[in-house]
Amino acid sequence: MTTRRPVNWTSAKIPQGQVYVLPERCKGCRFCIEFCPKKVLAESGSINAKGYHYPVVAPGKEADCVHCRFCDLVCPEFAIFTEERK
Repeated sequence: MTTRRPVNWTSAKIPQGQVYVLPERCKGCRFCIEFCPKKVLAESGSINAKGYHYPVVAPGKEADCVHCRFCDLVCPEFAIFTEERK
């Protein structure tokens, strides 16, 4: 019987991302927080000039972003983006 071999995880590279938020653009829709597959984002305790709580990287999740860019895609105000870390 032939068995399937999984991808060799020792050689697979999982990308890491750096999250950047532009707080003054945020309207507090929470799309980025809800759609993040790794739950990297949380709502800030602070508010912007418009009175909305903007997203921040959750404590302890700084290295968990996989640069999937879902937050970039779902943000209607272009208030958040990621870049791949080298």
